[in-house]
Amino acid sequence: MEQPTGGAGPADAADGTAESLDRPLPEGVRRKVVALVSDAFGGLTVGELPAQLRQYARFTPSRRAKFAGNAMAAALESDPVFRRRIGERIGQTQPELAEALESGAPPAAADPVDVAAAAYVLRPAGWVKLVAAAGEEVQRAHAERADEETRRELERLREELEHARGQTRADTERLRSELDAARKEADSLHRKLRSALSEVKRGEAALRKAGAEADTVRAEAAAQVSAAESETRRLKARLAEAEASVEAGRRAAREGRSVEDMRLRLLLDTVLDAAQGLRRELALPPSSLRPADGVEAVEPGRMSPKDIAARALSETDPALLDQLLALPQAHLIVDGYNVTKTGYPQMPLEKQRLRLLGGLSVLAAQTGAEMTCVFDGAELAVPVLLAPPRGVRVLFSKAGVTADELIRQLARAEPPGRPVVVVSTDREVADGVAKAGARPVASVLLLKRLSRV
Repeated sequence: MEQPTGGAGPADAADGTAESLDRPLPEGVRRKVVALVSDAFGGLTVGELPAQLRQYARFTPSRRAKFAGNAMAAALESDPVFRRRIGERIGQTQPELAEALESGAPPAAADPVDVAAAAYVLRPAGWVKLVAAAGEEVQRAHAERADEETRRELERLREELEHARGQTRADTERLRSELDAARKEADSLHRKLRSALSEVKRGEAALRKAGAEADTVRAEAAAQVSAAESETRRLKARLAEAEASVEAGRRAAREGRSVEDMRLRLLLDTVLDAAQGLRRELALPPSSLRPADGVEAVEPGRMSPKDIAARALSETDPALLDQLLALPQAHLIVDGYNVTKTGYPQMPLEKQRLRLLGGLSVLAAQTGAEMTCVFDGAELAVPVLLAPPRGVRVLFSKAGVTADELIRQLARAEPPGRPVVVVSTDREVADGVAKAGARPVASVLLLKRLSRV
């Protein structure tokens, strides 16, 4: 077989094998070696290929470089015959580079990576130094690229910093202008507030003046009423005198004294006309009071929730609760946990709530009364997820507020006279709602009534 230009003969091979690398190939040189082998691969027959590379014979050069790179590099290092054949192909495709390497003077303008890759395949004298020099050149180029990238990154960061500074200055100016506007608006609001306070003070002064004038008018009216009452008493006295004179005149008339009768009649007419004129002048309204209104007595009252207990029923008789709920517009407030822990304390709290609310829903449908069930939620970490049953209002006390306090607030919120029934065994709760006009009953009463649902 024809020997390749660049020296793959026995002498060169002996020289080449005498040298060896003491470190792995630089990555750039390795990729170039794989590319050279992949390009030269197609010029060999299947029989000229090592056994482990024959499966890649039909691959394109790019696919061989991708899938058989490691295998080609290993065969090139371990199989001198395969390496010599690849060297022959390089000598045919790049004769100038092969001759320059054989002569020991690689072209100065050639890429160090190409020179190192060709030297690694052809193995001329001093090829190790060429590979090492190429690795150093690659590292230097990489360092230069890294420096260039660092410089560009630094320039970019400087531009961003300058832009950020400009943006910061713009934001500062904008915030300063907004602060000035806010200060002006605050000054305007302060002025308006002072003006409003002045108006309020003037209004208070006018109100005090109007109150004083009203007090004066009331005092004058009281004085006029007192004077009118005195005048009325005087007129009544004169009327009495006139009546006496009339009576005397009647007697005189019976006795034939007609002149005296005329005088008395004239006096009576004068008194009556004077009384009517005084009534018109004082604009006295007709009296709405009657003598019977001034007599003190006890009027009949209406039945309240407290009076239900007077019907000879036990405090634990469920019929008592039915009578209370039968009152018009009755409202039943239930201390939830007090009832459930009295009736079924062994159950979990969730099942206690569901059982009680189910019974209250049926009771609400039967009686038509308003029902509110209160649970203590002050110590709960999160709100309880619960769908309230139909006809029952479910409430949990807020943080810092107990269920007892919430029940007392509900009782106080009701108008006086409305039937309100509170179910709780807690004596403090019962006493508190009783002061608000509600009717407390024991928890066992409700439990007995619900057992009939």
